[in-house]
This record gives sequence, C-alpha cells and structure tokens, in this order.
Amino acid sequence: MHQDQGNGWTATGLHWRDGALRLTATDGRERHDRPLTDGLAVAWRIAGPRRCTGAHTERGHRPCPHRAEVAPEGTTSQCPSCQNADRGLQLARDRILDDGRDYRLYLAWFAPGLLKVGLTAEERGTVRLLEQAALTWTFVARGPLPAVRRAELAVAHAKLARERIPAAAKYPAWWSLPAPAQRHDALTAARTRVHRLLAEPGRGPERLELLADHPVVDQVELYGLGDGAPDHYQQVKALTDGARLAGRLRRPIGGHLFLDRPDGPPLLLDTRLLTGWTLHAAPDADGCDGLALLPRTRPAAEQDALF
Repeated sequence: MHQDQGNGWTATGLHWRDGALRLTATDGRERHDRPLTDGLAVAWRIAGPRRCTGAHTERGHRPCPHRAEVAPEGTTSQCPSCQNADRGLQLARDRILDDGRDYRLYLAWFAPGLLKVGLTAEERGTVRLLEQAALTWTFVARGPLPAVRRAELAVAHAKLARERIPAAAKYPAWWSLPAPAQRHDALTAARTRVHRLLAEPGRGPERLELLADHPVVDQVELYGLGDGAPDHYQQVKALTDGARLAGRLRRPIGGHLFLDRPDGPPLLLDTRLLTGWTLHAAPDADGCDGLALLPRTRPAAEQDALF
C-alpha cells in the first residue's frame, strides 16, 4: 500500500483474490489494494478515529453515509445502519430467503472435534473456505439457497457439525496438527455421515444435489502451517490510535497474519482489527507499540505417567 504522509489510507477490508489475501483501502478519492504476501515488510502507524467501513450491497460497496465512528476494539467495523444494509449479513441473519443464485454446502475441518457446516454462493468459488482458515474442506451438496440452508440446519441440529466456530478456538490446533492422511480421513468420514443424513426420506430438502465425489482439499501448506504455529507468539487483542505495526509478514492464515518483528516474539493479528483505521507509512518504525497483547505459548508435552 503506497501511503502518503498526510491523510494516509483508511483500511476498508481484506479479501482473498487469485489465491492471495489483499488489503483494500481508500484515501477518500480512490480505492487501492495490495496483496499481503509471505515475506512482505510492513511499517504502519495507526491513526484514528476508527470509522465505519460501509456496506456491501447488490450494487457493490457503499461507503458509510454518516462516516460513523466505531469502537476502537473488536472485529466489528460497521455501524448499525451499515450492518443492516450489508448483503452478507442479511444472508447470515436469514433476512434473504432466496436470491435466485445457486449455493454450495461445505464441511470445513479446523481441528479434531472442530467441524463446521456452512454455505457459500457458487459464484464465489472457494473464497469462503480461504477466508475462514479452513485447514481441510470439501463441498457436500449444491442447490438453491432455501434447500442448502435447510440442509445446513439439518446437519447442525443433528450435531454432525457446528454452524459457527470462533477464531480463538482454532488457534490451539495450529501447534499440533494430525498428519494429512488423518485430516483427509476425518473429513471423508464426516461427509459420509452428512450424506447419509441428507439421503434419509424427509431429511434432505428437495432440489438438493449431493456431491459424493468432490475432492477433499487441504490448505495447511498454503497457510504455511506445515510445521505448525510459532512456539511462542503474542496475539493482538486491540489496536489504539497511534499504535505502530512493523515487521515482516508470514503467509496469511485465512484472515490472520503472523508478523515477525525485530523487537519481540511474532504477533498474530486478526486483520478485522485493522478495518476502519487509517494507516500511515512509518518507514522509521523499529518496533511495535500501542497494542493490547495476549501471550500464547505451545503447551508442554504431556509426560508419561510414572505410576
């Protein structure tokens, strides 16, 4: 992101495109985006106030008409008015019951015991699975929105998978992932159970097509987690006006970034915390400050019992 030394660039969101996580921002006149790639050096000064990032509507992105301020902490960067107008949130809250598009039902594996069921518009391809940092995933069915949504609810109500998994529940798994074959087998077995449920008379919605042969996709290496997460790192819990972020990025993990910094252990940043803040280039920054941090350490291996 080529920032000036005056107004800077206000981060408006992050999205995956062409296999790369991209940061979008505006200076009030034009929009710009840059890929956040492995090894990229960044040096930003964060400036407030943090403002609403607007809404995504049928006509595209709409800036917040009120330029409303939003809370400096937390991952929500929209004011209530823009949340109500946002198409993605309307779908998530069942305020759009059918929009004429085809959808896919997916299973996403994050760790043993952490299996998610969800839906995504077919035209979005695999972006939804990249956004969520799904380690292993597969599509299990397709159809119109009402049929796929009913299937999602049926799977969740049968406790075969969860509808929501918070980000904090995913982090511990990154330290010690099962082997690729185990991840593949776990997801394949889960898909079999889901297909069995949806094939039962009266359980599977009409107009739902089961996808028995869709491949199981593993994204662990894509995220740079083949050797796991760093043994010690600090999770960024909040940004503040005047904070500094400086260091070198590792490969994005969904919407999360590990930042290797010169003055301490790596940082883990949920990039939703960036949206709404104004970023200024800080080429002379030699460290990070103004951050609320939570230390995280790999648990010690369990010792064999002596008795």
